[in-house]
Amino acid sequence: MNRFKIEWECRRGMRELDKLIMPFYQGYFDELSKAEQHTFVEMLGYPDPELFRWFMNQQPAPTPALQAMVALIRSKLAY
Repeated sequence: MNRFKIEWECRRGMRELDKLIMPFYQGYFDELSKAEQHTFVEMLGYPDPELFRWFMNQQPAPTPALQAMVALIRSKLAY
């Protein structure tokens, strides 16, 4: 995995997402399993409005793996 690219993609256009995604990446990414790391990278490919709806419980993520990742991030960095 290209760590520079992942870190770049963690920078989002919405401040609310920046307060969740980058700190999670910096603090917990290395502790994730390989499958979880791939799910995290997959999550970064979705647009900000969709991610925002997932994190604000307005809409579930489309797959169980993405739902679990959103729940994990929220549990580690609840604000």
